[in-house]
Amino acid sequence: MRQSLRPCGRLAPSPTGHIHLGNAWAFLLAWLAARSQGGQIVMRLEDIDPQRSRPEYAAHLLEDLHWLGLDWDYGPDIGGPAGPYTQSDRGKFYASALKQLEEAGLTYPCFCTRKELRQLAAAPHIDDTGAPYPGTCRNLNDEQIEAMLRGGRRASIRLRCPRAPISFDDILLGPQTFSLSDCGGDFALCRSDGVVAYQLAVAVDDALMGINQVVRGRDILPSTPRQIALLQLLGYGAPSYAHVPLLLDEEGERLAKRHNSLSLRYLREQGVNPHSIVGLLGMLAGLDVSARAISPSELLPAFAWSRLPRQDVRVENSHLRELLQ
Repeated sequence: MRQSLRPCGRLAPSPTGHIHLGNAWAFLLAWLAARSQGGQIVMRLEDIDPQRSRPEYAAHLLEDLHWLGLDWDYGPDIGGPAGPYTQSDRGKFYASALKQLEEAGLTYPCFCTRKELRQLAAAPHIDDTGAPYPGTCRNLNDEQIEAMLRGGRRASIRLRCPRAPISFDDILLGPQTFSLSDCGGDFALCRSDGVVAYQLAVAVDDALMGINQVVRGRDILPSTPRQIALLQLLGYGAPSYAHVPLLLDEEGERLAKRHNSLSLRYLREQGVNPHSIVGLLGMLAGLDVSARAISPSELLPAFAWSRLPRQDVRVENSHLRELLQ
């Protein structure tokens, strides 16, 4: 799929639970950003975590997003020119990218155990990137690597992160510059059990699916320089990024899948009008002055980046009571 001047955005949920209002908020804004400019939407299921992903969640999230009023041009349910659109079916693309990076001398095997990495995670670290990896295995020679393998140690694959800073202009947050050493250092591309890492899968998929506009929560911001670095090393251009504020509960905690009462599935089962949910999210986004019931398509004329809040947004209990009335 070739990139065009029109936006090509994506909805990329992980089927590890039911979609909550915080997910719906980010997906609605991504949908509005693309559709308001006559752009396309790709639905991609990010199910590379075999321990947590479930097919029933995948089916439910597609149903729930359609129920909310969102649609897409390509996806696992309708196909498209850059499929498959389920990450667990895209192993050959990740393997090809890994091979390209390995042949360029940009990767190395890491034999650090989970216990050792957990001990690192107990140390102070930067934002949401996890504990900085100190490069323990970065300079192992061939003999040391062979000894580890003979001893039964399995290796993950890490990227030799470039030292040059990564800069980009975020649509909402403005100019951003990151040093990868401050974002956790050399990061994993593939786990020791062969499961590809999130950063590699997302970068490869965005490139091959022609994604040129990524709208997602600000909690993913520390991942963006990693993905841009991978895209550059693999010879691809990077999309534009907009990291939107998060939805918080009344106590100021980030909405998560543990908030079962805020899942679309629960609200749907309670008979809530999906347009009421869209209206509430549109009001919280500054796109409509009231929380009136409205469809995503009806919000399109109001969408503008300048209207969106820059700070996280709190969902009050009164908002939920109004939904459930």
